[in-house]
Amino acid sequence: MTQETTSPGAVMLCAFEGWNDAGQAVTNVIHHLVSRYDGREVRHIRCDGYYDYQAVRPMACSVTGRRKILWPQTTFYEITVAPGVRIFAQIAPEPNYRWQEYCRQSLRIAEEFDVDHIVTMGAMFADCPHTRPLPLDQSDRGCQCDLDREYNGPVGIPTVLDDMACSQGWDTTSLWVSVPQYLGGDECAQATLQILDRLSVLLGVDLDVGDLPDRANQWKAQASVLTRCNDELSSYVRNLEREYDLAKVAHDVADLGAPQAEQLVRETEEYLSNMGDGPRR
Repeated sequence: MTQETTSPGAVMLCAFEGWNDAGQAVTNVIHHLVSRYDGREVRHIRCDGYYDYQAVRPMACSVTGRRKILWPQTTFYEITVAPGVRIFAQIAPEPNYRWQEYCRQSLRIAEEFDVDHIVTMGAMFADCPHTRPLPLDQSDRGCQCDLDREYNGPVGIPTVLDDMACSQGWDTTSLWVSVPQYLGGDECAQATLQILDRLSVLLGVDLDVGDLPDRANQWKAQASVLTRCNDELSSYVRNLEREYDLAKVAHDVADLGAPQAEQLVRETEEYLSNMGDGPRR
């Protein structure tokens, strides 16, 4: 890569289709940026040795009148979002095999681009209501190389890439958004919008959100119609709302002194009691 196409302090965003991409929330961040800004493909990682083609199928399509087989691959984009602000984006189906070698190859490309900050993104299905801001967790590590001590369980390729990048000296940020599991696998524009807003803060530039706010409002409206048509689901969502509000109060109380905390608790209890009772799930 030439000096003209590199930028000290560049950031690389990483998103993977599949298990880590509930509601296509994070891969749609990359698709959105590529569609709204001047971007170009700069590198690829070939599929050979990384994919099980029974799990990640090649796709047949017609290109300029000729039939072509498209194999799964990793694509790296260079995206200029503002003068002097350049980011790189990695998007791919989550590999099935040889994760460590795949991550090493990804980091070699990041090194070639003079990247010094890697942002991995993920989305997961969770018990959260569509009527509240979706939970968005951010973890920043200045090469402390310490995974989240509160979680024990399976991880995806974003976590592995984040850990390997940190151990090799990159500053890393991990962004994970939660998507309501009761809505199934439809695209979640609200989650994409919230991650894009957080990236605006990280990059120090107001990213163009395009029609995402309208699509997010449509997603909420459709979810509300679905819940109103199902009494059991409506009760379940009300319970999620109570749990969400109580958790927010607990977080706010931790930042207040005793008198203010007691007043906040009383106001919240009154608010929740006015919401009406429903059967617990």
